[in-house]
Amino acid sequence: MKAKVFIDGEHGTTGLQIITRLTQRNDIDLLSIAHEDRRNPDIRKEKLREADIAILCLPDDAAREAVALASDAGTRFIDASTAHRTHPDWAYGFGELNADQKGNIRKAQFVSNPGCYSTGAIALTAPLVQAGILPGDYPLTVNAVSGYSGGGKQMIAQMEDTDVDGAISSAHFTYALTLAHKHVPEIVTRSGLTRTPIFTPSVGRFAQGMLVHVPLHLDLLRDTPSLSDIHRTLTAHYNGQKFVGVATLEESSSTARLDPEGLNGQDNMRLYVFGTEGAGTVNLTAQLDNLGKGASGAAVQNLDLMIEQYRS
Repeated sequence: MKAKVFIDGEHGTTGLQIITRLTQRNDIDLLSIAHEDRRNPDIRKEKLREADIAILCLPDDAAREAVALASDAGTRFIDASTAHRTHPDWAYGFGELNADQKGNIRKAQFVSNPGCYSTGAIALTAPLVQAGILPGDYPLTVNAVSGYSGGGKQMIAQMEDTDVDGAISSAHFTYALTLAHKHVPEIVTRSGLTRTPIFTPSVGRFAQGMLVHVPLHLDLLRDTPSLSDIHRTLTAHYNGQKFVGVATLEESSSTARLDPEGLNGQDNMRLYVFGTEGAGTVNLTAQLDNLGKGASGAAVQNLDLMIEQYRS
């Protein structure tokens, strides 16, 4: 039996990327709405209720509405919006979070797809919190740069058309200067932190790609671990994982520059521990495609876990 999958919001950036990943697959039945009917609420409701799994690529309020329309029909959801990322009844869709998370996703009716920045920050910090190395109240800072494709259609248009009135002309800009970015609650909740980090995101004039940096003072961590201890903890946590890997210390030490576009078109993430042994500081860095492991690729990974039961 094939799982019936419906993408609600298939014409947005994330939805189109998911469609690209799923169109050629023969292990699912992909439901769709004809272009002329895509604003028909009755047909949308029908597809949501017909689907075994609905992937929501919508604004937060529309995602909540979709869940209300079809959850009683047994439809399972992967929500790519921010609406449910800290909700206790929703399984968090980062299967590498801990040893139980893939199992939680497999059996869940409700799965929240992580945010792109959050994916990098949580991948770097959660294993250290779980190991008792990083205190929950550590004064954490998270700095990141992303391609502009994560900003939606308006930002894409501004960045790609310099002749448009009001276009963003600089090659790089920082935003969320009130320190209230929508990914911060997710980072706190899913990393196991108790103190809110200072998060500074930036956008560069490149379409896809992302770097997330978490600098740490080792003497503020429990038992003052070494750079090698930090690396060993991350490596052990992600040992055997298909989509998250940790660069060796040799690779990190020989890396002079790290390109945010280095994993574009891929659905995996690579973690680095930068610094000098004995210097007392490290800079943890996650490299990923913000539309891959940071969005659409992650949604498909969650879908693959959820449809295992339909293959039997």
